Amino acid sequence: MRIEELRRGLIVSCQAAQDEPLHGSAFMARMALAAEIGGAIAVRINSAADIIAVKETVKIPVIGIIKRDYPGTPVRITPTMKEIREVCETGADIVAVDCTFRERPDGIDPGELIKAAKSEYPGILFMADIMNLEEGISAWENGADIVASTLAGYPGDFSKSKVPIEFLPPSLELVSELAATVSVPVIAEGRIWSAENAVKALRLGAHAAVIGASITRPQIITLRMVTEINEYLSGI
Repeated sequence: MRIEELRRGLIVSCQAAQDEPLHGSAFMARMALAAEIGGAIAVRINSAADIIAVKETVKIPVIGIIKRDYPGTPVRITPTMKEIREVCETGADIVAVDCTFRERPDGIDPGELIKAAKSEYPGILFMADIMNLEEGISAWENGADIVASTLAGYPGDFSKSKVPIEFLPPSLELVSELAATVSVPVIAEGRIWSAENAVKALRLGAHAAVIGASITRPQIITLRMVTEINEYLSGI
């Protein structure tokens, strides 16, 4: 896939952890198909099994990741070359990689990881998930094809909030800074709950915006509605 083929618009994140009701490749494939029918330009999918199932179901680009926990590090989105190879072998069009400066399980600098990945898989696009502008610039300078604000605010002060993190505002200021600095497409991702916020991100220079929870996680959608309803009922 060439970067020019990635259209502007909405990317839908279709993910469900093992403890969520919609966990399973069959569910994610149907969710991705629903997103495609609705007009999404791409989908973001976690795990080799889910990526393969989705690739067999939709025609739009698939951004693949593998979340894997390693002891002693918070980095878990496609953290090493092992996970990068696993994603690439599924046929994913784009591979998203944690490119933050946090301590990594293999100790490799994220810039060097991107260089190694692009050298081994020259036909695949690589998206850098970052937390701040400095990390975004570094990923861009080291060859990332796309820079995404996915991890902005994680863990940060948001981890102390009593409100579910999905309900907190997105880091649109970072999206604006990235768009004004790097020469590759910027993807706005992370806590974008509404079309309104997605449009704001596009106006600030994002190439596309990712929405996940408010489309593909019904338990979170229900929780948000129940929270608002209960706030009203408690005041009666």
